Amino acid sequence: MARNIEVKARIDGLSDVRAGLAALPCHGEHHLCQTDTFFHVVRGRLKLRQFADGTGELIFYERPDEAGPKLSQYGRIPCHDAVPLLRALSTAVGVRGVIRKRRQVVLIGNTRIHLDEVEGLGSFLELEVVLRDSDTVAAGQRTAAELLQILGIPESQLVSGAYLDLLEQGQVP
Repeated sequence: MARNIEVKARIDGLSDVRAGLAALPCHGEHHLCQTDTFFHVVRGRLKLRQFADGTGELIFYERPDEAGPKLSQYGRIPCHDAVPLLRALSTAVGVRGVIRKRRQVVLIGNTRIHLDEVEGLGSFLELEVVLRDSDTVAAGQRTAAELLQILGIPESQLVSGAYLDLLEQGQVP
């Protein structure tokens, strides 16, 4: 499975974060609209991510539900037509919930930075430090912590779990 170090923070407004990113060597910026349908599973999380063009990817991941930079192990399977897969999984295992978001993605080195506007939840920053086989978890956690510090994100804004968990817990703005 692929690995990354992931951290998520609730942000009052994304303009300050965008200003901080402007001073960094970012590249590869793009904007996406995504619908993530989460399914009932015995362990980890399983979601089908659908894109506006009808394509998608099935994503399984496991990570601890704790605030701060943490190891996430995941697998992704692309699909050209997400609707039949959505129907099959919905029938087979049941839908746990749906998250809709607008996402701006920028890259800094081996880190994907997501600026998310999540329907019903508000604005978030998510960092994913992609780890190669030779990279240590500690090095990835240091990279994430350094970026949080550069962007001025205090520890008090870090959240645990997935967006779906926040919605289920009623943690709306």
